[in-house]
This record gives sequence, structure tokens and C-alpha cells, in this order.
Amino acid sequence: MSAASRERTHNYGARLTWRGNRGEGTSNYASYDRSFSVAVAGKPELALTADPAFRGDPAVHNPEDLFLASLAGCHMLFYLSLCARHGIRVLAYEDEAAGTMVQDPDGGGRFTEVTLNPVATIAEGDDEALALRLHDTAHERCFIANSCAVPIRHQATIHTAPAAPPIDGGSGS
Repeated sequence: MSAASRERTHNYGARLTWRGNRGEGTSNYASYDRSFSVAVAGKPELALTADPAFRGDPAVHNPEDLFLASLAGCHMLFYLSLCARHGIRVLAYEDEAAGTMVQDPDGGGRFTEVTLNPVATIAEGDDEALALRLHDTAHERCFIANSCAVPIRHQATIHTAPAAPPIDGGSGS
């Protein structure tokens, strides 16, 4: 069976609605609000805006925020699944993702780099070296990272902690 015949296709949809017409539409650059919403069937609607540098509300998420969150989230989900499959017990996980975007003189722009900084705490006695290597595998498999042109790096840190005793399932004694 060829690799192509094993591929599965997944389709996604989102509806974006601009909410920023203050009565004048886009009659000039300062006349409209940058707020919009994104709806995905069966999920809560997301309120978004532009980055504050582009006249957006600093208290509301923007596409750049969600871009970083998508990259960090995809990496984490692959990492957790890989650890589960390889007997690594992840007890806690955090990431302080950071990205740099450069704006061109003509107003366009692009992210020039993204760095994920995942910190995973694994159970004492589990293989720390394997836990660290699995970040490389997660990076290679991440759907979102594989869809981007921007260089995405990760600087993973592994800590250990005692694992909590297993829950007995309420069988009592």
C-alpha cells in the first residue's frame, strides 16, 4: 500500500465576521474598528481584533496571538501523545511561546521566527533523555508547524517530580 493511499483528509471551516463598522465603513484608516469574530460550528465564538500596533484593542486576542497559541498547542498535543506511547509520564507542561514579526515599509509583514519554550515535568525515574528527544519528534509531526514557512524552533526543558500514587478506583479495602 502506497503512502498516498494511506493519507487521510481532514477538512476544517471557520466563519469570520467583521464587527467594526462605526457607520462610515472604511472611509479612512481611523474610521473603523478592527473587531471581528470567528465562529466554528458547534464551538464558542471567538472575539478578535488587530494587534494594538495596528489600532486593535490590547485586551482582545488577535490573529498573531492565535498563531503562536496554535503552534504551541499543536506541539504540546503531539508531545503528550508521544510520551504516553513511550511510557513517559508527563505530570505538568507549560510553554512560553515567542515570535518576531517584521513589518515591511509597504505595510506587509511576516513572522521571521517563532520559538517554543516548553517545560515538561515528568515522573521521577522516567527516561529524561527520551522525554527531551520526543520534543524533536513532536516538532517534526506538528500539523501547524509543517504548514508554516517561518522557522520554528523549540528550546525544551525537562524537570522531574515524584509521581502521585495511582488512584485505586474506589474499590476500598
